[in-house]
Parts: sequence; C-alpha cells; structure tokens
Amino acid sequence: MKNSNSLWQIAIQKFKQSKTGMFSFWFIILCGFIAVFCYVLAPDNSNSANQMHLEIHSKSPGFSIQMLSIPSQDNNEQSWFSIFMHGKQNSNTETPIKSYTINNNLLEVIKYSDGLVKTFPLSLFNNKPKEYIQQKTFWFGTDKYGRDLLSRLLIGARISFFIGFIAVFISLLIGIPIGAIAGYFGGRIDDFIMWVINITWSIPTLLLVIAITLALGKGFWQVFIAVGLTMWVEVARVVRGQVITTKQQQYVEAAKALGFSDFRIIFKHILPNILAPIIVISAANFAAAILIESGLSFLGIGAQPPTPSWGAMIKNHYNYIILGKPFLAVIPGLAIMSLVMAFMLIGNTLRDALDVKS
Repeated sequence: MKNSNSLWQIAIQKFKQSKTGMFSFWFIILCGFIAVFCYVLAPDNSNSANQMHLEIHSKSPGFSIQMLSIPSQDNNEQSWFSIFMHGKQNSNTETPIKSYTINNNLLEVIKYSDGLVKTFPLSLFNNKPKEYIQQKTFWFGTDKYGRDLLSRLLIGARISFFIGFIAVFISLLIGIPIGAIAGYFGGRIDDFIMWVINITWSIPTLLLVIAITLALGKGFWQVFIAVGLTMWVEVARVVRGQVITTKQQQYVEAAKALGFSDFRIIFKHILPNILAPIIVISAANFAAAILIESGLSFLGIGAQPPTPSWGAMIKNHYNYIILGKPFLAVIPGLAIMSLVMAFMLIGNTLRDALDVKS
C-alpha cells in the first residue's frame, strides 16, 4: 500500500511540474466555477439569458445604452435555489431609450428604436422612476435578437461543461464493467462483447448520436444520455486490454488461490491498478463530448432554444462573419476551442505523469 501511495505521490509531483498541465487544470476549475454559478455571474440573469431587445441587435462589444424596466403586476416570488438553477423569471419589460425627462407626474422617454416620445405615469414606478432606469453595458455585444452575448456565453458554459461530466460518467458506468468482464473471463463472453463493441465502433459517432437523439427526442438531458451512450466503447476496449494484461500478475493468482470471488478480484484488485489509463481516456472523452454536443447544437438537434449553447450560438451567427460582425460566431468558437484544448492538454500531462516507465 505504501508503494501504491508513493507512486501516486510521484505522479502528482510530476503533474505539478508541468506548466501547461497546471494552467489547463486551473482553467478547467475556472470554467467549472462559471458553469455552477453562471446565473450569479451573468449580467442578464433571466432564464436562459433570454431578454430580447430587437432594437439593439448585433451591437459591437462594449455597447452601452440606457434601459427602462417597466414593472409588471404579476411578479411571482422565486426561491433562491430556483434562481440559482434556472435564472430569474423576469416578467418586467425592458425598453432601450435615448433619454428621459420627468414632467409633473409623467415620465417622458425617447425610445431608441424610432426616436418617438412615450409617456408613463410615475405611479407605475412607485414615484421613483430613476430606480427603474439603468445604464447597461454589453461587454461582448448583443446577438441577432438583442440578447446579452456575455450572459449567454456564461450560461452556455453550464451546458458544455456538464455534458462532459455526465457523458464521461455514463461511459465509465457502462464501459468499465463490460470491458472488465470481457478481459477477465475471455472465451465466448469476450467474443460476444467484442462483437458488440466492433459493431458499435463501426458506426460513425455523430451518426449514432443523431440516431439516439432522434429516438429519445430533442432536449437537454437526451443529448447528455446520447453522447454518453456512444463513448462507452472506447472505455471498454481500454479496460479490456488492461485487464487481460493485469490478470496474469501474481497477486491476482494469489487472490484466486485464497478463494476470493471473481467480482472481488475484478473490482477490488484489478481495477484500482489500472486507473491511470482510465483517467487519461476520461479526459479525452470529456473534450470529445463537448465537441459532439457543439456539433449537435450546430445541426439543430442539441439543446433546444432558448437554452444557450455554444454550438447553437455559432449556428445562429456564422453568416455574420461575412457581414462584418465576426465576433458573434468567433467568441463562442474560441470558448469551445479553449475548453477542449484544456482537456486535451491535461490528458496529455496526466498520461506523462502516470506513465510508470518515465
């Protein structure tokens, strides 16, 4: 046991010595923090950051404007947990304005869209109209519907980040037992499992995901499950190969001689000693899951509107690249690229750190 611990300690030390590995690690931690607290951090914390202002669509980063919030009578109370998970159910109407004046008991505003004057009674704003007017800055600009691009980017991180976790969890949950059983027992069981694996492996991943998504239906959780169900094959192949090699070791023969059950030998003696390649392939699968989800959203069968997804953001705005506003597609594209690259770099670093030969 001491030797096992020391090997893991050596691997951790080697990982800490890698600048790219540590940078990728902290970048992933930052993205995870953003994914969890996206509605707390987003300037527009409405559900799915879906506050539309068509008058200010496709504005450049840094665009600033005065925004009048017209209160509604049907304000439903929300728990903090509901706001944390799903955003604020904002029933107020926001209107971009150029300027405003207060005359007698009326609030006069000049609308941004057409420059017309519109009046509201001060009683609508509890005689405190200035509290309902604020200067809003869209740091990443607005999309084609006038929504805050930064807010949708932050909330979209939750989709991309958690699809990696859930897809990898499903792939490990299916792939590890199947691969371990195939590698340990061999014979006809191994032949049958490898036959299933080879058939699944021969189907293009994106095509298989599309088929599963169409069978389960379009939606948030359906995509998570579909991506996870396509990734178990690679995990099973790696686990099978490692188990075939490891079951020849003396400690496995000793466990058999002591009369331990096959289940105990597989899950308590073999699997803990082959964690290194499983961890590495999980990091690679995490990156692949993000790319697959982005591809599905780009095709329109991923997370459905108005749920923000980085792939859907690119799909909605890729034609703006030639219209002089490439930032609408480039910003979510850079977000996908940076997160995928971080997971690939951390996977490479883990591979080197966990390599006992180096």
